Amino acid sequence: MEISIINLKKYYSERQILDIKNLNIKKSQITGIIGPNGSGKTTLLNIISGLDKDFSGIIKYDGRLLDKNIYKGMTLVSQKPYLFRRKVYENIEYPLKVRGINKGKRKQVVREIMEKFEIEKLKDKKGHLLSGGESQKVSLARALVFNPELLLLDEPTSNIDPVSIKIMEREILRYNEETKGTVLIVTHNIEQSERLCDDIIYLESGKVGY
Repeated sequence: MEISIINLKKYYSERQILDIKNLNIKKSQITGIIGPNGSGKTTLLNIISGLDKDFSGIIKYDGRLLDKNIYKGMTLVSQKPYLFRRKVYENIEYPLKVRGINKGKRKQVVREIMEKFEIEKLKDKKGHLLSGGESQKVSLARALVFNPELLLLDEPTSNIDPVSIKIMEREILRYNEETKGTVLIVTHNIEQSERLCDDIIYLESGKVGY
């Protein structure tokens, strides 16, 4: 999914948070968003995801404005993931369930992605009782289980252990390679952006730098 942003402006009260005249995020690539704290990175991600509608400007997804079908094809993983107070298996299964996938297929797909993330032993544990690293892996597994066209990631590996980071980066790359899905990742980790990204957007004071 290609993202085209034209004349995007975002304010909080009188303070301008974003001022982006023209920005294209290429289809089927992994694009990083980096920049100092307060530069508008998370706000931009929330606007693209449809969570924040209080802005001016135009955002197009493969040339179309956001609608229900486009919305169903994207997913956002936040820095502090929200998991249901249910078993890990049910958390990961949820996107498939709401999309009407039959039970047999759901079981197969959930099992496969849990193996990839090495979280099979967590399947019966309640989502709200997981550690930080476990929560992040489960949250990303839930996001990837339905092969979204657009994957939005907000600091997905912050404050977790190196082993979990390695697993998550591996699965982001695998997803992008196998499905050609578009990935947009906010990160403070320059080394991570170099490992993962085909392109990098630098934001400073709400504007795109070059």
